[in-house]
Amino acid sequence: MGVMESLQLDSMLGDVQRMDKRQFLYQVLSFGMIVSSALMIWKGLMVVTGSESPIVVVLSGSMEPAFHRGDLLFLTNYREEPVQVGEIVVFKVEGRDIPIVHRVIKLHESRNNGTVKFLTKGDNNSVDDRGLYAPGQLWLTKKDIVGRARGFLPYVGMITIYMNEYPNLKYAILGILAIYVLLHRE
Repeated sequence: MGVMESLQLDSMLGDVQRMDKRQFLYQVLSFGMIVSSALMIWKGLMVVTGSESPIVVVLSGSMEPAFHRGDLLFLTNYREEPVQVGEIVVFKVEGRDIPIVHRVIKLHESRNNGTVKFLTKGDNNSVDDRGLYAPGQLWLTKKDIVGRARGFLPYVGMITIYMNEYPNLKYAILGILAIYVLLHRE
């Protein structure tokens, strides 16, 4: 460690030591307010959009050219809206933790009870998604849908992908943010 880096570290530690208990508690509470505000915004979005995941990141290239890896999708999931062919949906299947973003290519309506099932496929894939569904499942139902794509921001989600692929980067960013919040005085 160089002399300059050592002086900067000593300066930061000195700032923390000079901070009285009341100031430190204020900084911790401010950090808590930021985190709780973010959670409230997320829960509010869930209520407004009807989706358990109102924002998702595209993790693969299976939907290119419509969406690319790292695109941030905005979803809604209003139960009364019928699923339509051509619509891009995000779905979860049993046995898979990560939701999948693909297009509805075929509908199947049961003559007995009127339920609608559907088949999906990635635009960039050569075969439909039956190989991705749970064993023995040939069609998706409305209960499998997490949301329907309503808009997107290109490549904004790459930050999330990098933080998942490089966990040390995630911890470094979180550490820097925590230090900044604790040391920043207003």
